[in-house]
Amino acid sequence: TEASTFLSGLLFLPVLLALVFRGIYPSYVLDFNRSLLALSTRVTAYILLLNDKYPSIEESDDVKITFPDVEGGAKLNRYLPLVKWLLALPLYIVGVVYVFYGLAVLIFTWFTILFTGKMPAFSADVLLGVTQYWNRVYGYAFLLVTDEYPSFSL
Repeated sequence: TEASTFLSGLLFLPVLLALVFRGIYPSYVLDFNRSLLALSTRVTAYILLLNDKYPSIEESDDVKITFPDVEGGAKLNRYLPLVKWLLALPLYIVGVVYVFYGLAVLIFTWFTILFTGKMPAFSADVLLGVTQYWNRVYGYAFLLVTDEYPSFSL
């Protein structure tokens, strides 16, 4: 998942420049980012024990990534991408707390599955919530697909 973050990060500057100077979001970059985020989410779901199937690099129904319709960038503020990463600082701080919470739940889940053979429903909810939270933050601050500030809730 770190490699996918790096690859999408390489496209951050071109998207930022395209939005600021031309007011467009290149469709091929949007498709690439959607596919890469879906792959990253499939891998994360597998690591967090949310899915037993080994993640495929092909499109899969296991994970659905939905981006808001940006209409080629027409619905996005042209200058907000310059400061979104800064506005997202509180989201990063809360996200780190959620990661530690998710890690504690994951360790508990491993032992629960080991002894009972079943995953507790609340564990799946927490781990899915942490994954969704980071996808929202990532979509706002780095993929630049929305101007709507993400919620702090899981």
